[in-house]
Amino acid sequence: MTFPERPHAIGLPSLWDRDHWDPIIAACVESDTVVSLHVGSSGMHDMPAGAPRSQLGSTLFGSLSLAACAEWLWSEYPVRHPTLKIALSEGGIGWVAMLLDRLDYIVDRSRYGAGWADRPAEVLKRNFWFCTLEDASTIDTRHRIGVDHIMVEVDYPHGDSTWPDTQSVIERAWGHIAPDELRAMCCENAAALYRHPLPELVLP
Repeated sequence: MTFPERPHAIGLPSLWDRDHWDPIIAACVESDTVVSLHVGSSGMHDMPAGAPRSQLGSTLFGSLSLAACAEWLWSEYPVRHPTLKIALSEGGIGWVAMLLDRLDYIVDRSRYGAGWADRPAEVLKRNFWFCTLEDASTIDTRHRIGVDHIMVEVDYPHGDSTWPDTQSVIERAWGHIAPDELRAMCCENAAALYRHPLPELVLP
């Protein structure tokens, strides 16, 4: 199910309006439906006058996903529904390890989330999946994030797509990664998350 990253930003009730969103989230959990949050689906950052909108907006995609991920986490929907699946598209993974570190920091020092059955960082690692074009400099944080929660995307037909060179791009950026991890991130994780069978051609 596609869903706006930050519904309040486009005039819808906020995630904390339980009466409005509870039935929808409960239906997703019951039917094992993934809540898919595409970057920019609730608008972009406020732009300074005269700023190059396309350049600035595409540069800040990661921060949009960071904000959305934090809000969905602290909405406590993943706490109340441990099997809820939330996938963030096109925001990359470079910010995820930092967010996990920050969550551990604040729960240990400020006790935010200390009353949860699981630590906030563990809830994030359990309930959220992340899509990336390549993240050449930060793919080595994959074990902190969880290799099974990272998925390749190509963003076709947009200008920053890796298509038609996706395989060579991945080989250059991820060529040092073990084959089983590559298979997981390149096809198996998405197939498992969305319950979509893999074609025989790519089965081991």
